[in-house]
Amino acid sequence: MRTETVTSAQNPKIRNLLLLQEKSKARRGQGLFVVEGRRELEHCLEAGFRVRTVFYCPELAGSLPEGVCLPEAEKRVDVSGRQTSSGTHVIEIPEALYRKVAYRESTEGIIAEVETRTLRLEDLELSEHPLIVVLESVEKPGNLGAVLRSADAARADAVIVCDPLTDLWNPNLIRASLGGIFTVPTVCAGSAETIDWLHARGIRILTAQLQDSSWYYDTEMTGGTALVMGTESTGLTQIWRDAADAHIRIPMLGHLDSLNVSVSTAILLFEAVRQRNS
Repeated sequence: MRTETVTSAQNPKIRNLLLLQEKSKARRGQGLFVVEGRRELEHCLEAGFRVRTVFYCPELAGSLPEGVCLPEAEKRVDVSGRQTSSGTHVIEIPEALYRKVAYRESTEGIIAEVETRTLRLEDLELSEHPLIVVLESVEKPGNLGAVLRSADAARADAVIVCDPLTDLWNPNLIRASLGGIFTVPTVCAGSAETIDWLHARGIRILTAQLQDSSWYYDTEMTGGTALVMGTESTGLTQIWRDAADAHIRIPMLGHLDSLNVSVSTAILLFEAVRQRNS
């Protein structure tokens, strides 16, 4: 394990950490994203992600999470054929500096730079009767993070993000998911590609929409099911409405005609769970 101590906010490693937190272009270019907090990092490690660098404040963190200290003796071969160390680079930083770079309070003094990993639809391993969430053109990373938490709680097979307007490695998304981005297989794909993939596997497409729809609790969800959610402002595009096997809606008894997409998704997910366990 390689270690060093950094005390200045002007250090290039600290400046790059902040760049990765703020810019999706930097995350894409470097193939890295930022994980903040012990619990989130532990889920990340359990999912097999490779941690490149850990910024560690001993006063706040105590010990490092198990799995961070990879032995430098382990080797791997990169794309150019060179052998490189798989050891995590640990950088100790004082509490004052940690407070400047941390996104939130009470994250146990640990921030990590982690290598991105891309899943494709073909990589998904499905159960016998898969339960899948599809989100079309989700814009707010906090909403996607909250959906991932519900998907984890409902033991959904996957979340598919079609035509996304935010990247999966946005720190706000990771934080809102509480590590759900690591526990639920998550794929970005086009709508047409996803529809073909679902049809090929006999998975029913249920679109959440107000028009021409039935109550969600009157709709069968015990077989392979994809719950398709659109944006709160415009709903689903026509390609999904046309592809649907059924249109479903949640009763709205007040004056407003929409719920937050993460709340709506949770309601539908747990209806599927109820049906499958009744």
